[in-house]
Amino acid sequence: MRSIRKSACVVAAMVAFTVSSGAARAELLIKVDQSTQRMVVAVDGAQLYEWPVSTGRPGFETPRGNFRPNRMDADHYSQEYDQAPMPYAIFFDLNGHAIHGSFDPIGRPAASHGCVRLAPANAAKLFALVAQQKMGNTKVEISGDVQVALRNMKSIKTARAAREPEAPPTGELLIVAPDGSTRILDSRASQNPLYGLY
Repeated sequence: MRSIRKSACVVAAMVAFTVSSGAARAELLIKVDQSTQRMVVAVDGAQLYEWPVSTGRPGFETPRGNFRPNRMDADHYSQEYDQAPMPYAIFFDLNGHAIHGSFDPIGRPAASHGCVRLAPANAAKLFALVAQQKMGNTKVEISGDVQVALRNMKSIKTARAAREPEAPPTGELLIVAPDGSTRILDSRASQNPLYGLY
């Protein structure tokens, strides 16, 4: 009877340990969509953040696939690209690709040499989250195609250009009235009543 009770206690302790250790281990998922230049960060399926990113340019594409971080460096500088700062670097493959902060504009596609760039404040949050959840519990999924993002960006620029009036030739000033009508004045003419006004 005593051995049955002892065995039951051991089994109960093992189950409790398994349940408690499973509850403490959360799965951190970092999803990067190159087509939209967006990153979504979720813990156990609950989305915490969504941020703009900038991924690799043609010829230096960000690798697609599923990865696990293998190294972290809060104050990293690129040995390949003129000691460029890569704050809060989370390396996710063995070829030196990382998710890291960047002081360049974020959200513009085809900007990096293959890394995933984030605003420095967002990179710091992500770095702290990976440190807390552990690299072994973190999964990085990279999908999409930067060419789609480039085509979308070109379409947006074309649409904006179609809505905006054409710039006047050099030396002429385009005046847009409150009613939306436009007229061109020669800004070089000294008799122009608007000459010199900003």
